[in-house]
Amino acid sequence: MFLSEAIEKRISNLCIERNITLNKLSTICGITQSTLNNLVHRDNKSITVLTVLRICNGLQMNMKDFFDDPLFQNLDDD
Repeated sequence: MFLSEAIEKRISNLCIERNITLNKLSTICGITQSTLNNLVHRDNKSITVLTVLRICNGLQMNMKDFFDDPLFQNLDDD
């Protein structure tokens, strides 16, 4: 799995776990909905660390918890 795919799936899984939409996530994270849609639907394969940090801050989790998921094991280079 590529890193961008793992991040995409992690964001989607967190939305499902917390019962929120991408629209709601964009609101609480201060990220435009189009940016999140592009990330989750793989229209944009590059995500910045700042974007991940904003998602983590909005979800009140630290980056360690975001990346502490089996999705991030054995990644391939995009």
